[in-house]
Amino acid sequence: MIKELVYSMRPKQWYKNLVIFIGLVFSLNFLNFDSWINVIGAFIIFCILSGSIYILNDIIDVEKDRNHPLKRLRPLASGDLKVSHGLFFAITFILLSLAASYFINAPFFLITLTYFLLILIYSIFLKNYLIVDIIVISSGFVLRAIAGCIAISVVVSPWLIICTFLIALFLALGKRRHELIVMGDEAGNHRPILSEYSPEMLEQMINITTSILVMSYSLYTFFSNNIYMMLTIPFAFYGLFRYLYLVHSHDIGGEPEMIFKDRGMVLCIILWVIIVLSILYIDKIIHII
Repeated sequence: MIKELVYSMRPKQWYKNLVIFIGLVFSLNFLNFDSWINVIGAFIIFCILSGSIYILNDIIDVEKDRNHPLKRLRPLASGDLKVSHGLFFAITFILLSLAASYFINAPFFLITLTYFLLILIYSIFLKNYLIVDIIVISSGFVLRAIAGCIAISVVVSPWLIICTFLIALFLALGKRRHELIVMGDEAGNHRPILSEYSPEMLEQMINITTSILVMSYSLYTFFSNNIYMMLTIPFAFYGLFRYLYLVHSHDIGGEPEMIFKDRGMVLCIILWVIIVLSILYIDKIIHII
């Protein structure tokens, strides 16, 4: 049961919570040991919380998942994990994670509670509303990023909010497109809202989101306190366009984590991270040396 429970919490999806570390990096606290402790604690809390929400979501969608070619193999949908057991552990983990969040600081507890309530309401009925579903998903990523900033008591940048929202929206649209193509005429039976979308509509939305994201990131680098951040623009653009290529040519939109198996994407991400850290922290590193 423990194996099935852990699988239901989808640890492969926990990488999404890495967005919590963005505030640590761009607030120039990357070399601050005390900040690391709080952010790592926040990351663990959100992993447990998001994993518990995945269980609740699977309980709510258990009948629909049984009609999906892949999701029918999930522990709850397949019957390998009892609904009563899943519900008990989900509620327990949620209460523990919320209690732990209060020990970081009160504002972090409030943002964590807000995230939980938003995603819970999404799982119950907001996911059934056209466009609202993808906006809520993207807002969840924004709340994660804000939580990372609040955990170390730093100011939340407007650029952090808009860029995080657009990246999440970009990925959410790619996932909807994948679901629509894979499920075909049965898409509406699995997720009713999919019957309201069309591949052409989603392509238009992806194009618009990509354009705004490219512009927003560029403006961020232009107006940042460090003009050398503009050097990261080519890597950011390559990452976006490479992902679009993989979505259309390799159909990975349903599982964005598959980008970590693509050498081009992995190399791009590594180089972007190295350049960003070098630009932001070169002075501090030299001072330490």
